[in-house]
Amino acid sequence: MSDSPFIIEFPSNGSLEIGYLSIAENSKLPFEPKRTFWAFHTPDSVVRGRHAHYKTEMILIAVSGIITVNTEDLSGNINTFKLESPRHGLYIPKMNWHTMIYSHNAVQLVLASTEYDESDYIRDYNEFKGF
Repeated sequence: MSDSPFIIEFPSNGSLEIGYLSIAENSKLPFEPKRTFWAFHTPDSVVRGRHAHYKTEMILIAVSGIITVNTEDLSGNINTFKLESPRHGLYIPKMNWHTMIYSHNAVQLVLASTEYDESDYIRDYNEFKGF
């Protein structure tokens, strides 16, 4: 799998008259999700994330609102992604520092490749840069 983040486009069906449905099937994802969580009611002045993972890969989806995601890999490559459609997800590989800023109405859905393990988190940016 890629060491760099990339956008995944989910298949969607529907119309303005009946609404839309997007689909994330395990066979089309870069990993099999082991954990799902969501963030909501995050004030737009708060920066979340501020960490990387040793093992965990993630897909971030803006179910509602707008989420700006900044990533940095171990080579120093910095990317900014603007998630504003539930038809798209952002794949974040392990060992990528990431931060998120949310619009006032944003709801973020996260599919993670591992179950929660605090020891998987790198929360110190200088420690991350030392790898």
